[in-house]
Amino acid sequence: MARHWADFQYEIYLNGMTGAVPRLPTDLSRLEELTEQRLGPGPVGYVAGSAGDGSTARANRAALERRRIVPRMLRDVRERDLSVEVLGRSLPAPVALAPVGVLSIMHPGAEPAAARAAAAQGVPFVLSSASSTPMEEVAAAMGDAERWFQLYWSKDREVARSFLSRARAAGFSVLVVTLDTPLLAWRPRDLDRAYLPFLHGVGTANYFTDPAFRAGLAKPVQEDPNAAVMHFVNLFADPGKTWPDLAFLREHWDGPIVLKGVLHPDDARLAADAGMDGVVVSNHGGRQVAGAVAAADALPWVAAAVGDRLTVLFDSGVRSGDDVFKALALGARAVLLGRPYVYGLGLDGQPGVEHVIRCLLAELDLTLALSGHATLATVGPADLEETAG
Repeated sequence: MARHWADFQYEIYLNGMTGAVPRLPTDLSRLEELTEQRLGPGPVGYVAGSAGDGSTARANRAALERRRIVPRMLRDVRERDLSVEVLGRSLPAPVALAPVGVLSIMHPGAEPAAARAAAAQGVPFVLSSASSTPMEEVAAAMGDAERWFQLYWSKDREVARSFLSRARAAGFSVLVVTLDTPLLAWRPRDLDRAYLPFLHGVGTANYFTDPAFRAGLAKPVQEDPNAAVMHFVNLFADPGKTWPDLAFLREHWDGPIVLKGVLHPDDARLAADAGMDGVVVSNHGGRQVAGAVAAADALPWVAAAVGDRLTVLFDSGVRSGDDVFKALALGARAVLLGRPYVYGLGLDGQPGVEHVIRCLLAELDLTLALSGHATLATVGPADLEETAG
């Protein structure tokens, strides 16, 4: 039975009969400003900040806003079904929570709170390698709910192999490999405050609990935490990785593998040639390359190149249900939602994340219906018009 996501608006209105209003805004684009007011500048800057002067993050928004939906009338939209098959999994809606690291800087509930929210709403949670909670604890918080693991591909093969083994044992079903962070970008909001959580041992929980990582330390983590942090920094990323290295991942992971950070159609073709299962068209929310192409501008190119060979997912710039609709129309199978849920977490813990998910999907449900669609299958490029700007 399809879930009636749009009913959330009536729940809100009925609660209003008793004088209750939502604790957080229902316009998710307002959450960033609210988070800036309530949380410390270091953590907020780390989440909200982008590479360089922020031009890529702005381009992400502009590319989505430039595309306008063309609604169709007199179509039967009484019953909508937002469910979708993604990588062999049946999802209730075309949305998952994107991997975002170090969530403890935003709220003490950290990753488990966000993961429980995703599980409660039936959407997948993608756990970052750089989480502030060990992957096994996050898995336990989710029960048997759908969860995917994001890998920052370490220089140390044994640590990478150990991460993959632990993730499989903990019930993570899909591997999402981030390719666009072989180095940390120039991020002025963090640099101006000299703020990098990892140097304080935050966001390192998966590493500090890993037997292969610990085997490389002269002393236990608790006896020399600074040495553990430096060991982490030295192996965290590897700018020397190339396409043939993907064979290692296929050898050590028996489920779907998705490459995140693909923007060029030729890279998408190389992913398909390497036997990968999907790509995430993403510029890391504008956090890695200043002046880069907007993710929504790259999406149609990638979808045209490999949409018949790979599952094409999308992130970067999504703030609303209509943004999700546009991404689907441009060729994405589903969307990963990042910063908005992190702001929801920072402002109100697990209930804040659930609020964000429900707002996004209620708005998507209504956008779908009011544009003349009862299912996602009929949404396509013809439903959008690109304006100058």
